[in-house]
Amino acid sequence: MSDSILRVTIGAAPPPRLDKALARDVPEEAALSRTRLARLIDAGAVRCAGEVLSNPKASVAEGDVIEIAVPAMVESHIEAEALPLDIRFEDEDLIVVMKPAGMVVHPAPGTPTGTLVNALLHHFGGRLSGVGGVGRPGIVHRIDKDTSGLLVIAKSDRAHHGLADQFAAHSVERLYQALVHGHPDPGDPRLRGVRGVSIEPGAVIKITSDLARHKTDRQRQAVFFGHGRHAITRARVQEVYGTPAQLSLVECRLETGRTHQIRVHMAHAGHGLVGDPVYGGRRKVAKGALSEAAMAAVAAFDRQALHAAVLGFDHPVSGETIRFEAALPQDMADLISILRA
Repeated sequence: MSDSILRVTIGAAPPPRLDKALARDVPEEAALSRTRLARLIDAGAVRCAGEVLSNPKASVAEGDVIEIAVPAMVESHIEAEALPLDIRFEDEDLIVVMKPAGMVVHPAPGTPTGTLVNALLHHFGGRLSGVGGVGRPGIVHRIDKDTSGLLVIAKSDRAHHGLADQFAAHSVERLYQALVHGHPDPGDPRLRGVRGVSIEPGAVIKITSDLARHKTDRQRQAVFFGHGRHAITRARVQEVYGTPAQLSLVECRLETGRTHQIRVHMAHAGHGLVGDPVYGGRRKVAKGALSEAAMAAVAAFDRQALHAAVLGFDHPVSGETIRFEAALPQDMADLISILRA
């Protein structure tokens, strides 16, 4: 398929730069993000009066007619697969799904198939405006393979750009539920003495640090101070199990969204997640503190007990504030039922 030509007339009082003027005046229905426009300018696909404008800082004037050669969408190389999807919302710009534990979000070496993206491509069946000129879903955030919960995925450039801006601004509401070892008691002097931990009103435990790759194990993240990416997690205990307390159900709100953030931060605070093979540690439940059935259920839980339960954001096209909730998956719900018994 050949390129399509989009003609844009520069409006009154334009910004002094070509890229900013196009970002303002390109119609929304063209679904061209600022990033995509910058790439088209750089590729020589933008002209005015027959002259190629390859400098994003080029000046423009009111009434200029800018021609943009928009390449036909390229189909993704990723294989579409008929896999089940739990869809919570969908329109022409985005889709919200509940990802099950055990499913990888995006294909990678070692997992080229069976991922959420493979399933989405089959579901869309070619009805996808694409991201960056490629017929693929726009992944703006991820959750670990063995974490369950809500994800929003862009179906268009305009949605991808708008969602990415919100995630970068930390304005997206993200609440997780985690089952952790011990009792993160805000009044505990040990917890209060952990570097990076502070207590906020409402018995909220705030964990602030930098996160970066572990110095010796490159597959892990580690807590640093003064090195890495800034990360903030707020945790609040919902329920405590055992006598004395052995496990707690905790809600964690993300201000930032770094790789393995909740798992690393809770382990740093001394309360690693149940079932986490990387950060959870080898903590044993005190004998007699839980029923035999509960102890067996905890020992048999074979993934990190973490669930992305709430996702809220402003729709990147309509501006409407939307919010989704997903109940605990069956395995975590069953475990908690046994702990409550």
